[in-house]
Amino acid sequence: MNKREMLAKAFFAAFPHTTPILAGFLFLGIAYGMYMQSLGFSAIYPIVMSIIIFAGSMEFLAATLLLGAFNPFHALFLTLMVNARHLFYGISMLEKYKNTGKKKSYLIFGMCDESFSINYSANIPRNVDKGWFMTFVTLLNHCYWALGAAIGGIFGSLISFNTEGLEFVMTALFVVIFIEQWRKEKKHLIALIGLTASVISLILFGGSGFILPAMIAILAAVTAVRKPQEQKEAAA
Repeated sequence: MNKREMLAKAFFAAFPHTTPILAGFLFLGIAYGMYMQSLGFSAIYPIVMSIIIFAGSMEFLAATLLLGAFNPFHALFLTLMVNARHLFYGISMLEKYKNTGKKKSYLIFGMCDESFSINYSANIPRNVDKGWFMTFVTLLNHCYWALGAAIGGIFGSLISFNTEGLEFVMTALFVVIFIEQWRKEKKHLIALIGLTASVISLILFGGSGFILPAMIAILAAVTAVRKPQEQKEAAA
């Protein structure tokens, strides 16, 4: 198999996994571009920011940071708080990203919630290169977001539609991914740990602050459960 055939196989294997995200990212990206346009920014701002930052909710916050007083420490702290969950995503993907070569840098940069979910849970066909599959998933999602931001930034003044409730598209996507994973796995201990930790954190810390404590609790619990299990498997 030559390189062109290998890339084509990886692309066509990855694309169907990203089609549910296409609609959500496209419309949310348009909303972001329109938001930037309404604040007085030219189209180049949402286009460049969507390509270079590619951080979803942080890009909306970046718009207000650009309009406020220059405070790099506040921006750094805010970014860490908003995107702290990516630290745990990265830990989870260490094994997945092994042997991906130069593609690893882009995979790390472009890892958003949706790309993480697909790359972590997808059953990649044996005849498809794993590194290129994950790269195309990440690149396609990146392009969807940038395209939406470009449309919103360029045509924002001409487009008028109600985006209320549109953010639930991403929530619904994660529910579907979770259900698929539940059906595929025979043991559901890890999933139950995640659900329990998330519910308890939501009750204790509220909807705006539960993600980081939930991630820490899940990581600690999964580590505690897996160590004895790995020791048993090694002994066997």
